[in-house]
Amino acid sequence: MAKSTSNLDFASYEATRAGVAEDPDKGKGAFEAVTEWADGAIAVTRARSFEIKTDEPEALGGKDSAIDPMELVLGAIGSCLTIGWVTHANKRGVDFRHLRITVRAPFDLRGYLNVDDKVRPGFSAIEYEVEVDSDADAATLEEIRTASEAGSPVVDNILNATPLTGTVVRQ
Repeated sequence: MAKSTSNLDFASYEATRAGVAEDPDKGKGAFEAVTEWADGAIAVTRARSFEIKTDEPEALGGKDSAIDPMELVLGAIGSCLTIGWVTHANKRGVDFRHLRITVRAPFDLRGYLNVDDKVRPGFSAIEYEVEVDSDADAATLEEIRTASEAGSPVVDNILNATPLTGTVVRQ
């Protein structure tokens, strides 16, 4: 049985869209996440009322007790694309029986471990695969994929250099 994409609160989505179209200042804001070191390689990040714990694998000095920060990046991509898939399917009246997005990325520890300065510490590429069970035709599913990727804030931040600045505050 298909899962209905209509359980997305599309009325709120459309009301927000209309409000921002009428007054662009209504669409401006900022997210904030605060991360505190807990112990070893463990960190705890809080955003709004939510909390995420991260750790490193044992080979990198951690206890492997939580998701690695790089896996969190992949999860952010997959989560944002999933929301996009549901949103754009809803716009087209498409339902899914199953939707799963797997995001993969190779890495080379020589960059992170500062063994080779020609190797990036981050991923060398990111790819994703969408498994979908739907009655929609291939062309419609490709429209949804393209629209989801194009409208994803997380994908945008990955593909386009976002300025990053940092400061140190002594306590």
